[in-house]
Amino acid sequence: MKDTLFIGIDNGTQGTKVAVFSLAKGALVASAYAPHGMIENTAGRREQKPEWWIAAAEKGLAACLKAPGVKAQDVVAIGVSGQQHGCVPLDAEGKVIRPAKLWCDTETVPECEAITKAMGGAKAVVREIGNSVAAGFTASKVRWMKDHEPKNYDRLVTILLPHDYVNFWLTGERKTECGDASGTAYFDVRKRKWSEKLLKAIDPSGKLKSCMPELIASDDPVGVVRPALAKKYGFKSDVLVSSGGGDNMMAAIGTGNVKQGIVTASIGTSGTIFAYADSPVIDKGGELAAFCSSSGGWMPLVCAMNVTVATEQTRALLGHDVKTFDAMVAKAPVGAGGIMLLPYFNGERTPARPLAKASFTGITTVNFTPENLCRAAMEGATLGMRYGLELVKRQGIAPKEIRLVGGGAKSPIWRRIAADAFGCPVVCPASSEAGAMGGILQALWCHAKATGKGVPLSDLTKKYIALDESTRTLPDKKSVALYDDLYSRFRAFDTALRAFWR
Repeated sequence: MKDTLFIGIDNGTQGTKVAVFSLAKGALVASAYAPHGMIENTAGRREQKPEWWIAAAEKGLAACLKAPGVKAQDVVAIGVSGQQHGCVPLDAEGKVIRPAKLWCDTETVPECEAITKAMGGAKAVVREIGNSVAAGFTASKVRWMKDHEPKNYDRLVTILLPHDYVNFWLTGERKTECGDASGTAYFDVRKRKWSEKLLKAIDPSGKLKSCMPELIASDDPVGVVRPALAKKYGFKSDVLVSSGGGDNMMAAIGTGNVKQGIVTASIGTSGTIFAYADSPVIDKGGELAAFCSSSGGWMPLVCAMNVTVATEQTRALLGHDVKTFDAMVAKAPVGAGGIMLLPYFNGERTPARPLAKASFTGITTVNFTPENLCRAAMEGATLGMRYGLELVKRQGIAPKEIRLVGGGAKSPIWRRIAADAFGCPVVCPASSEAGAMGGILQALWCHAKATGKGVPLSDLTKKYIALDESTRTLPDKKSVALYDDLYSRFRAFDTALRAFWR
């Protein structure tokens, strides 16, 4: 029996996941993963070579297309999810000029300040685009290349984001959509277009306007798979590639977060908390990101840069595997015996602490145990995310439950800490592949429109996104009270150390 297949490609910081969805079965039928490397230094540089992403995607595609029951001829559309904010500079021939600076790169902090000053201050920036020029956003990376690598900048013809570059590899088209574009800090989220004022604040010459890719709607295709790739993998010549989007935007789709009232929290390398909105949600202070969604609306979001970074650093230091680490966390009491971690290993975006460093406090000869260190790492990462949740709540968004995704969401003890620290029930989607599923459902949505069978995206998420009720964790009243107190201490610790990071 002939099937109809959709492919999701999820380009993350640590690696790329490829997944195949069967329309006949209404479920994923294959998946594969390949890791990426990292270029980094002590000054905050975090870069990757885009060719690493393509090599990983090719490995994943090859593996998935060999899976039982998966036939390349049955594939009709592909959707790509990509890590946000990365800067992929292309020359006139479409060649990558230099490694891509990533969302977690903090080497460009001076450029953030220079762009903001050129705009007349932080309030003027928020008035113009609805966002601040935050450390990690794309704008400062472009300015950094202009200031530090002028020869490379002279070759610049197009700036793509990571998911755009995977789309470019698939189709040969240089296009983007509003969701991922809104994380550049040179995109006006209210008018859904590039901001000429911000582009000129980066480069007064006006060059950058011509370097912007074409903007398309979220339910429009970028194009079709290139003939050479179609031949290589055995695809038909008309396989659509949907607009795709940033990893958070696609995780929103992949968790059914496409209408008001749903909140998603991603516990990954970074931690994000986001919701859907029918109109722009602008934070005058610029801490909450006023993004567009990749489903046609808007998506207020807060990002903490150090989440599984904190647990992985601690786990590696103590030499534990993940199972042992989680067991150690579970053995320690709420509050880790008085030890607390500010998890700013990569600096921090929210709150804005780009030059901050990680710090443990409260250590004594009595509580200095591996169990307490492990728990403090997990609690510190979660309390960092709570800061973001408080910002979301200030915008009038009050979650009745939070849908958890990301590697940390697989941990029962982390779900327990999240429920108690957030003071809200948490639950995981049945599929842990939120980014890839987002790409798949967006591709399905796009393909339906292109074939004259258009359907609301919310209907698709309702049909294909289920929750794993075995993961549902309700907050414990006693622990919630303890975490409220811990959060107050966490914020005081952050305030006390601020002067040391300037």
